[in-house]
Amino acid sequence: MGPGDTARLAWIHSLLEHTPMRSILLGVAVGVLASFSIAHAAEPVAFDAVLKAHAELPAQSFLVPPADAPRSFMLSGRFTGKGGRVETPYAIYDAATGLSRPFPGQPLQGFSGIRSLGGNRFLVLTDNGFGSKANSADVILMFNLIQVDWDAGRVVVDKTITLTDPDRIVPFPIVTEGTDSRYLTGADLDIESIQPVGDTYWLGDEFGPWLVQVDGEGKVLQVLATEPGGQLIQGPDNAFVPTPNPGSALSETVISKRSGGYEGMALDPNGTTLYPLLEKPVQDAAAKGPEHVSGKPVLRIFEFDTKANAWRDKVRYYPLEDEGHAIGDFNLIEGRRGLIIERDNGQGDPREGWSETPAEFKRIYLIDLDRADENGVLEKIAYIDLMAIKDPNGIAPRGTIDGVFSFPFVTIEDVDRVDETTIVVANDNNYPFSVGREKGRADDNEFLLLDVADFLKAK
Repeated sequence: MGPGDTARLAWIHSLLEHTPMRSILLGVAVGVLASFSIAHAAEPVAFDAVLKAHAELPAQSFLVPPADAPRSFMLSGRFTGKGGRVETPYAIYDAATGLSRPFPGQPLQGFSGIRSLGGNRFLVLTDNGFGSKANSADVILMFNLIQVDWDAGRVVVDKTITLTDPDRIVPFPIVTEGTDSRYLTGADLDIESIQPVGDTYWLGDEFGPWLVQVDGEGKVLQVLATEPGGQLIQGPDNAFVPTPNPGSALSETVISKRSGGYEGMALDPNGTTLYPLLEKPVQDAAAKGPEHVSGKPVLRIFEFDTKANAWRDKVRYYPLEDEGHAIGDFNLIEGRRGLIIERDNGQGDPREGWSETPAEFKRIYLIDLDRADENGVLEKIAYIDLMAIKDPNGIAPRGTIDGVFSFPFVTIEDVDRVDETTIVVANDNNYPFSVGREKGRADDNEFLLLDVADFLKAK
């Protein structure tokens, strides 16, 4: 209770003591107190998270490209240098990590979406490559079925599924346009979220932003533009919009910021509704800045009916704690309740002092799709702080100081419930660029099991 609350209660007490209209004023007081309680109930409650297990996929994890893929995919990272194309392996040196590129093979790591399949098995989505459309044309898009051996602390890949477009469904030219196999690359789509529906998979993309449906072997079945309520939403990397990032000159359709498309996408328990969530606020043409609703910077959550294969009109808003924040993942865990990662752009543990822009805000929020204000802005029910995870048993191989483990990565993009008391959390390591765990060392893909029983039961 703050000073303003104390003064308000004192005013109520004075009225009750000095007026004959006690019964009327008592009703007023109850109303004031009720509004006071509602206001405070809207503040999310912090809960502890305890580390139960930790595993890693090493940063330098690569796959051999499929046999029918063009030979150019035997090398990746050739477009990541400042001077353009480099065909000589390991010719581009990165002083921040001590690594050199281009690399032989295809990068496996960099997971930007996860679903728990039970029995320590997970569906994970590999990010689009090296961080942008311009430098990822030699990276094949894929997702993987993995097993995590929590006792040994390692990750095993059971199956890799690569994305192809042999039936020419993608509505724009792709990198491998003239080939028979037509593998999709990180210059075609930036897939950041994944949901299994029946024997198919739905993927959320950031460039379009597009919704992409593929079959069990990764073959594209359809690519859908974002048109909730009939409004076309496009980003600056959309193939049909040769427009720069929204800024001083805003178009009517290019309102999604670069790298601001579908970072998270939840699925209802029945598999009938997808909830794509934008990573960053759309641009408000009137305000010439990020969209605000109910006084908060917000991210739009849409609805897509998988049975009708159509967008619905409903739009909800996830409120950010800061305009500069972004979300990392979104999964429903039961009914209408879900988990959303919200993060800043910092990396590195501030307790260690080596990072110039250390991680400060890395949280997972609990929300309910039915709990929103009159404008559709969701209530944040509770949260856990990924920078202050309890590790009393010293489980983590690195990152624990005085019994507190931190997850100080710039992009934490994986969260799902494993059971009634436990969630899984993992980072996208942005290989080979992110350095959040240890100075001078490229980040691994780290997987956590967190005991958050009270958090998951929060009301």
